[in-house]
Amino acid sequence: MAIPSRVRALLPAGLLCLTLAILSGELSGQQSKPPIGEKFPSELVKFVPYGKEPVFAAEPGKWDAKIRERGWILREGGVYKLWYTGYDGTQDGLRMLGYATSPDGIKWTRWPRNPLDREHWIEDMMIVKDGGTYYLFAEGRNDRAHLFVSDDGLVWKRIGRLDIRLANGRPIPDGPYGTPTAWRENRTWYLFYEREDRGIWLATSKDRKEWRNVRDEPVLSPGPADYDKDLVALNQILKHKGRYYAWYHGSAKAGPKAKLWSTAVATSTDLVHWEKYPGNPLRPVRENKSSGIVVHDGEKFRLYTMHPAVYLHVPPP
Repeated sequence: MAIPSRVRALLPAGLLCLTLAILSGELSGQQSKPPIGEKFPSELVKFVPYGKEPVFAAEPGKWDAKIRERGWILREGGVYKLWYTGYDGTQDGLRMLGYATSPDGIKWTRWPRNPLDREHWIEDMMIVKDGGTYYLFAEGRNDRAHLFVSDDGLVWKRIGRLDIRLANGRPIPDGPYGTPTAWRENRTWYLFYEREDRGIWLATSKDRKEWRNVRDEPVLSPGPADYDKDLVALNQILKHKGRYYAWYHGSAKAGPKAKLWSTAVATSTDLVHWEKYPGNPLRPVRENKSSGIVVHDGEKFRLYTMHPAVYLHVPPP
């Protein structure tokens, strides 16, 4: 509330400051919420396509004739490293882990010994590097999440299926639990996962052997907007300027936007309570670009969407 200039002139300096404080809520116990621009800075939500073509795509006739769901990009020592899921295109074709590198995140070279693992179903994967160890979280067959570890990001050892339990310690009900997204902070591991895309749950662990729900209800649910009206899955967690950000994708089951997935973002201060960006989705629903993650290129953030090909989006000029 503004104070008219004629009133402002009649108030002593001390009383004026007191009046301004009361009007602003500082002395009334009401803390104003950060403006949208502070909660969702432009560097995290404003992106435009880098050209019309994908920067990385499937190779027809090869083992990765199709690329499936989320892949992962880490920039280490000036090199972009991409892990992705490839398969032969059939419904039951084994989803296998591929690897590629790039000096600029645009032109990619496939690893000559792809796929990295020919034995296990590895789909919708992401990686956390902790110390000198890479931890790979992925969906296994029938959307049951499992964990792999590696010293170099190339040779992977399967640890096993993730043991997720309810808040009371009992196993979660049988059924799919996929799109695992991990975050580590203060010696605690956080795991976000979806169940048939009906919502996103959060579990924590100290040793990655047993995970326990923070609560048995989703921390992020579909809707109410059309772009994520019925289905959601979380792809990445990032901490930026003291806040947490989650990149996720959503869709509707019916209507003109049915089965069209779009990338969106939400923010939180505690990893449990989330607020969706009012400007979601980050790209138009008609583009059907999902499994989005952001990567810092040393100067700014880039947005990559992964399914069914890797598209690059950059900050607007």
